[in-house]
Amino acid sequence: MTRYVECATNGAGFAPASLRLFCFHHAGGGASMYRTWQRALGPHTAVRPVLLPGRERRRGEPRFQELGPLIADLDAQLDDHLTEPYVIFGHSMGALIAYLLAGRRHGRGATLPAALIVSGCSAPHLPSPLPSVDGLDDSGLLRLLTGLGGLPAPVLEIPALVSDMLPVIRDDLRVFAARRADQPRLPCPIHIFGGDADALVDELDLAAWQEHTTAHSEMHILPGDHFFLLDRPDELFNHLRPLLRSYGTRRNATG
Repeated sequence: MTRYVECATNGAGFAPASLRLFCFHHAGGGASMYRTWQRALGPHTAVRPVLLPGRERRRGEPRFQELGPLIADLDAQLDDHLTEPYVIFGHSMGALIAYLLAGRRHGRGATLPAALIVSGCSAPHLPSPLPSVDGLDDSGLLRLLTGLGGLPAPVLEIPALVSDMLPVIRDDLRVFAARRADQPRLPCPIHIFGGDADALVDELDLAAWQEHTTAHSEMHILPGDHFFLLDRPDELFNHLRPLLRSYGTRRNATG
């Protein structure tokens, strides 16, 4: 197994499934945000969270601060896992990474995802919705994250935990700010999700993702802020279950 791939067990493990779902986390996040997804989505989809270096069990590894090397490493490390039918999901920074990974694979003729699912992220050709972190001290960065709902109250009550998290978030946001859209449109569908109270990404920002596919796209606006998938996951799961099953069914029908 590559060091990137986690197992969203929750009792389910890598269940026999017709489709794999690779999940990319937001800035400052980790694979643990997807720990309940296997049980929620059921046995037809094998949930495989992707963990970037510098956090959780990879805490001691150096973090990426540039997009290009990160995407190249992901492509190389995940290549053996991206041969069976799969879908990529990414939230916020994770959506940008998922898109660029799919684009790199498209450019070299590698197996593409059956679909790309992006969440809480403006289209990659748009400017970053966040201010430069280089102009923010720790207190300013903390205020920004708190305003977005990115740091739950229990975390804020543990200063040592906040102190450990801020450097990770700062590096991740540097990566996120270096947005790129210099690749051909993807031939796979793009499914777009966002929160109706997201102060960072509005519906126009989300709708602009349709410019990055030659296939179809569809958008769903769900109740919640930028982290709607953490606060109200069932709303998202109700959409993902039939969507993922449809892609798994197509795989069975063709092979």
